[in-house]
Amino acid sequence: MLAIEHLAISFAQPRPAVEDVSVVLERGEILALVGESGSGKSMTARAVLGLLPPGARATGSIRYDDRELLGLDERALDQVRGARIAMVFQEPQTALNPVRTIGWQLREALRAHGLRSRKAARERAIELLRAVEIPEPERRLDSYPHQLSGGQKQRVVLALALANEPEVLLADEPTTALDVTVQAEILRLLDRIRERTGTAIVLITHNMGVVAEIADRVVVLQAGKVVEEGETRALFAHPREPYTKTLLASVLRLPEPADVLPVVAAPAAETTPAVEFRNVHVRYGSRRRGRAFPAISDVSLQVAPGEVVGLVGESGSGKTTLGRLAAGLVPLAEGQVLLRGTDVLAAPRAERRSLRRGLAFVHQDPEASLDPRFTVGASIREPLDIHQVGTPEERDARVAELLDAVQLPASYAGRRPRELSGGQRQRVALARALALEPTLLVADEPTSALDVSVQARVLELFRDLQERLGFACLFISHDLAVIHQVADRVAVLRAGQVVEEGPVGAVFTRPREDYTRRLLDAVPVPDPNRRGRRVRRVRELAS
Repeated sequence: MLAIEHLAISFAQPRPAVEDVSVVLERGEILALVGESGSGKSMTARAVLGLLPPGARATGSIRYDDRELLGLDERALDQVRGARIAMVFQEPQTALNPVRTIGWQLREALRAHGLRSRKAARERAIELLRAVEIPEPERRLDSYPHQLSGGQKQRVVLALALANEPEVLLADEPTTALDVTVQAEILRLLDRIRERTGTAIVLITHNMGVVAEIADRVVVLQAGKVVEEGETRALFAHPREPYTKTLLASVLRLPEPADVLPVVAAPAAETTPAVEFRNVHVRYGSRRRGRAFPAISDVSLQVAPGEVVGLVGESGSGKTTLGRLAAGLVPLAEGQVLLRGTDVLAAPRAERRSLRRGLAFVHQDPEASLDPRFTVGASIREPLDIHQVGTPEERDARVAELLDAVQLPASYAGRRPRELSGGQRQRVALARALALEPTLLVADEPTSALDVSVQARVLELFRDLQERLGFACLFISHDLAVIHQVADRVAVLRAGQVVEEGPVGAVFTRPREDYTRRLLDAVPVPDPNRRGRRVRRVRELAS
């Protein structure tokens, strides 16, 4: 159906974004493109539809059903985009218009390709929402994107892509930001769409578990070139190239239920916790108007000095809210938050400032949390400047020390965030968080957007720094394998409540709650020979 031959894409950069990529997509096939950031996966997919950034120049050949696409003008490409080949982008929130309803956006997509009747467009929109398994599709037509969950938004983006029954679907990281249970549902949905319509799918992902779960073939890209390709089972079982072996070796795996893991001893009871939540409640909205809903309900949890506690659960379970509550970023409705034994809200203002100096936050997206106008050195130094720590010379020396601690050259102090890779930006964010030597670090999905090999390096760095500096940490993640790698204990949240808590080895191998089992069973296994086993288990538990 689609044949890409010797594709090269160049910018005004030392190295081309894509150097030499040749890929063939068969009818009804799911083909995975994998590789690290900068390997050319997304650029290759965008070139198919002529969606390259300004200044990009593409050469080679891209043929769809024996029609050359490379070099077509916009008018000719518009006949292909959406109608024959559609694309699902990584972040559904940015792909959807925030000021238009879901129904309006679906009707516009249908009208753009000739369906003029308003009634027929509405009926087709309802049919599409039903096809992607959104409940109450008639009601959802009048919803805005912000009123939907992450999984529902991703389903709407899929519905938009499928509106005109394309023969090829280009899916760019469609499950990266989703929780494991929602991810499993989206993978099942993609597979059913392929079976029902015969649509061929190009799946761009860095999650090798997703590849093992759904892909028929795999193409591995490195630095803009194809280094290996083959049938999924064969490639996982016998990778030929060192780069492919490195990618597969970087994949984190959950322990099997039969595994007997050592249980980490709980911290001594007399130790003052780094942070303690006592029967805390958080509500969003206005109670006076009757629109308040509980985000956190009666949660009690402690994090001992030097301990890493993982927070897991689906979207809306309260993970991030609890982390932000520790940092004083959301209002507390009831209960107490104690930092090093002191009630933050009851403490005098000067003491609150001192307590919060010992707390740091690492956000999910370092590109958004680092000021693009600041150099790396200025970003790391800013907390030291705010709290007037030492002399200017001592602050500069501290910046160099922190860059060394996160394994970045001192010369990077003069660079800006846009000049760094995703993994390097996350290291800078970590260095900035550690500038004031915090006693508690709140890490909110710090590795979710990173490739597997980069993620492995960042997690290794995190463990090393945590052991060396001894800070406590609330580590929030929807990736249970990451939590298993870094946490001493884990708390499982559902609908704002802790449903299970304990040493990570015990909870992940001998869970007490069905909800915890469902989360564990939804994790894609990086083994094609066990394809579908966990997904079937999720379905059994859900029923």
